[in-house]
Amino acid sequence: MFSNYLIGLREGLEASLVVCILIAYLVKTGRRDALKPIWIGIGIAIALAMGFGCALEFGSQELTFEAQEALGGSLSIVAVGLVTWMVFWMRRTARHLRSELHGRLDAALAMGTGALVATAFLAVGREGLETALFVWASVHAASDGTPRPLIGVALGLATAVLLGWLFYRGALRINLAKFFTWTGGMLVVVAAGVLAYGFHDLQEADWLPGLTHLAFDISDTIPPDSWYGTLLKGVFNFQPDPTVLQITVWLLYLVPTLAIFLAPVGFASGKGKVKGPDEQGTQPAQAPQA
Repeated sequence: MFSNYLIGLREGLEASLVVCILIAYLVKTGRRDALKPIWIGIGIAIALAMGFGCALEFGSQELTFEAQEALGGSLSIVAVGLVTWMVFWMRRTARHLRSELHGRLDAALAMGTGALVATAFLAVGREGLETALFVWASVHAASDGTPRPLIGVALGLATAVLLGWLFYRGALRINLAKFFTWTGGMLVVVAAGVLAYGFHDLQEADWLPGLTHLAFDISDTIPPDSWYGTLLKGVFNFQPDPTVLQITVWLLYLVPTLAIFLAPVGFASGKGKVKGPDEQGTQPAQAPQA
């Protein structure tokens, strides 16, 4: 549940910040007439993401077991690739996000209503599709038969919307560079588990060999149905009896990716602080002065 909460929070906050920046810019420049097309584009993007998620969930149920595992494994690998690209992209471009969106919005304002709808749709739609795919892959990997993964995602998205609203209202100042670095690092850990489980799915689909070659089996020590087994499964996609291929893939992805991601890239000395929609810089979260 925690891993899915993190996914919803991280992806949702990115989308919330994009919306926040777009709306704040239009309000500050006196173009409230352009708000309606922006909200239309956002609504279409959300509907598309939800439809994509439903298509993945209900469409896969019509397949045979082998086909379901092959689809789940393949999409898990694709999802990990997308989320890895996303966390690195956000860390690299976070400090330029505001000016980049303003530039796109200025161009759309000059072109008319359709361009405004398209700008909002593209800005939010990418985040929505990535979220839907990675959430589906993560829930598929959890496969505990309970609604807890979806509840975690919903709570994460709700928190992201609340934080975005507080950020817009000026009630919250967040050092977004640090936030995205820490949550990005945790998301890499989650992605490693999803990737390993994706390869396990491909083994179950008989696309890859080695299903019976276990690296270890500690099911007696950490029973999958125990509370701590469930906790490890929910947070890290931990499996007490992984195959050799799963462990190999997990290590080959996690160690270099996390090392590269956490390496300094010029975010020291406040260089990574992201400007909010109503201020020239960010500060640690704090309540507004009365």
